[in-house]
Amino acid sequence: MLRLKKSLGQNFLSDNNVIKKIASLDNLSSQTVLEIGPGSGNLTEFIIKKQPKKIILIEKDQRFCKLLREKFGHQKGLEIHNKDILEYTFNETSLKDSIVFGNLPYNISTQILAKFISLKTWPPFFKKIIFMFQKEVADRILATYNTKEYGRISVLTNFRLEIIENFKISKNCFFPKPAVDSKIIVFKPKIKLNYKIHNIKNLEKITNIFFSNKRKMINKPLSKTFKEYKAIAKQLSLNLNSRPSELSSDDYCRLTEIYEKFN
Repeated sequence: MLRLKKSLGQNFLSDNNVIKKIASLDNLSSQTVLEIGPGSGNLTEFIIKKQPKKIILIEKDQRFCKLLREKFGHQKGLEIHNKDILEYTFNETSLKDSIVFGNLPYNISTQILAKFISLKTWPPFFKKIIFMFQKEVADRILATYNTKEYGRISVLTNFRLEIIENFKISKNCFFPKPAVDSKIIVFKPKIKLNYKIHNIKNLEKITNIFFSNKRKMINKPLSKTFKEYKAIAKQLSLNLNSRPSELSSDDYCRLTEIYEKFN
């Protein structure tokens, strides 16, 4: 058994019943599948059994790439890329209508999700994302406004993705056993977006300004961002004494639309 690297968040799912459940979240027959961080290939094995037409594996650890080639190198339609997903450039044509799986490392899981949310072309190449996060991160993604966990990643996710399913996975289902439980979240891209935001980087910027100090009232970040901030607050029916967590995802999208008009 290879020595697992803590720096890469290598806790592998080892419960076959849970792996089978994850692989059965979509009909993979004749589909294109992209798997991020397959590790030793525990989930990959179950995906292969579903007979997709193409499987692309992206694994940062060279040692596991070697292991994956030994295990699955004979498999028709399977590609293995020894790459960091955050630096990987998607071939959107070959990945068209793909289903994306990933057991994401805790320290970069929101960055990986943001990479998919921030794609320039929308609707995107993928039709479904099935990601596993540590429970604390998943709760932040699933959070609604006026809750403690609500923040930037909740707003960004809600703008472009629809959450269609989520369920908890016990820490006992992993090797080595992590300190916390995990959650699977299943996303579908929103084909028709409710707001005309031309550059998602502006939504990222607005949420960053507001959530950089969650406890302060919104009058400060609003006045920093907009010259006529009181008029904008009135237009959007925002209470200047509110905290950032009291503004809905819709409020942040509307603020971004106004920001783009003046910038």
